[in-house]
Amino acid sequence: MTNSDASRPADVTSSSCDALVVGAGPVGLTMALELSRLGLACRIIDKAAAPTDKSKALVLWGRTLELLEASGDVRQDFFAAGRTAACISIYSGDRRLVHVPFHRDDTAYAQALMIPQSATERILAERVAARGVHVERQVELVEMAERGDHVWAVLQRPDGSREEVRCRWLLGCDGAHSTCRKQLGIEFAGKFEPNDWILADVHIEGPLSHDEVTLYWHTLGLVAFFPIGTEDRFRIVTNVGLAESQDKPADPTLEEAQTELDRRGLSQFRVHDPVWLAGFRIHERKVNEYFRGRVFLAGDAAHIHSPAGGQGMNTGMQDAFNLAWKLALVHRGLAKESLLATYHAERNAVGEMVLSNAGKMTRLATMRNPLLQFIRNQVFEFATQFDVVQQRAIATLTELAISYPDSPLSGASAGRAWSGAVEAGDRLPDAIVKRVDSGQEIRLHSLMDRNSHVLLLLPGSEAGDGDALQRLRSEVEPVLKRFAAQVLAIAILPDGDDSGSAAGTETSTVIDHRGEVRIRLGLRGDAVALVRPDGYLGFLGDDRSGAVLATHLEKYLVPVG
Repeated sequence: MTNSDASRPADVTSSSCDALVVGAGPVGLTMALELSRLGLACRIIDKAAAPTDKSKALVLWGRTLELLEASGDVRQDFFAAGRTAACISIYSGDRRLVHVPFHRDDTAYAQALMIPQSATERILAERVAARGVHVERQVELVEMAERGDHVWAVLQRPDGSREEVRCRWLLGCDGAHSTCRKQLGIEFAGKFEPNDWILADVHIEGPLSHDEVTLYWHTLGLVAFFPIGTEDRFRIVTNVGLAESQDKPADPTLEEAQTELDRRGLSQFRVHDPVWLAGFRIHERKVNEYFRGRVFLAGDAAHIHSPAGGQGMNTGMQDAFNLAWKLALVHRGLAKESLLATYHAERNAVGEMVLSNAGKMTRLATMRNPLLQFIRNQVFEFATQFDVVQQRAIATLTELAISYPDSPLSGASAGRAWSGAVEAGDRLPDAIVKRVDSGQEIRLHSLMDRNSHVLLLLPGSEAGDGDALQRLRSEVEPVLKRFAAQVLAIAILPDGDDSGSAAGTETSTVIDHRGEVRIRLGLRGDAVALVRPDGYLGFLGDDRSGAVLATHLEKYLVPVG
């Protein structure tokens, strides 16, 4: 088959677009949403006739919610369709071993948002449709090949008709059995966890908290309860014995789900009115290439692992957030194509970490040796009493701890202005600041332009030094002119500093009136911080770092000034 009109069969049409997204689950929808938001002409296809009606992935964590803010108010739609879990508790029998409240000051979304995947997909599809992109269903990718500056893809519909699509980028978000991955010939290496598991989305009568995730460690393994929607509806996940093969186990009956609770001494919980019952097996697999040429893999197409921690969907959606801004800059000619290689460098490391952590959590929860179970219970009960341990656990679960310290995009973290509280590659902590013009309190994250890099100008904590901001501005002025299409500036003044007018007309100015920004960044002098479009710190410097910052940006951006 060729692109020649003369040789094309009558039932084959042709078209073109900037980006073709294959797969309309949460990851594909997020990819289409971000790419269209950033100005690419995007299409999204899925071979399924309809979106899922199952609860499937059940939680949106804080980092994902922060990133979703760029496309709309998450509280108006996502929070309206779900419910928050304020804490996680782990029990052994009647004894509570662990109680960790979901609390962090540096984010607006510390608590877990429990929301069925069906609702997440519906809301994402609505956001995508609002940008003029609609999911094309019962459309299957059957062939693809890279041809110079584009990808040639063949799509097929149920009636057998085909369409040849010329796209600059193809995004494989088509799940664990990815056609895109298979056509690229990329290995999906890994293993399966040796237990059979059941999932029961049911209504429950009994003394079960409706605003927390509740886990029971038993000699037989794990039982986990996750609140969903109405006050008596929960997801139950439990292991039911060693697997006899790699095949998917049979779906359980409601009676079998109740039996598993009874076997673990949890007969006080009575299940009824099932919504979804499923047997499953945990596979741990990951690619060693997240992209090849102009075809990229994201989500389950690139990595699958234990559902422990609820990281899978969130990690996949964050794959999309990581890639979209890079593709958009390259597509617009504002960045070098070498920028795209950082997608693998950054997300491969995250995929390895998530797969490892989820596997460890699963093995901890399902260990069978009574002595090891006793030691595990004692260690967790003791250690999680300390706030530092709780905060680390929360940061890991919410994915706020994800960082890219070894990325080529993580530049200097040096200079006299920084104490080491954050490093290049870390997420920018959120904080409350105040507008200079109106005195209105707003969140720092709301000021970040998710289409551009943002350079924060941070005069030292000595109020009244009106020259400090001007010195910073003068130091970075050549950089802002040279990269005017990719970098915006925001000045964050210490409380009591009235030098906002020194920032110039091109710089927004706010007041760090609570000192939260400086405390969370660990500032101890005049500083500059470069924030990437996805909210991670790419460069940390001081009032003498202009030339080093310019060199850093020249590695991957195309100067326009």
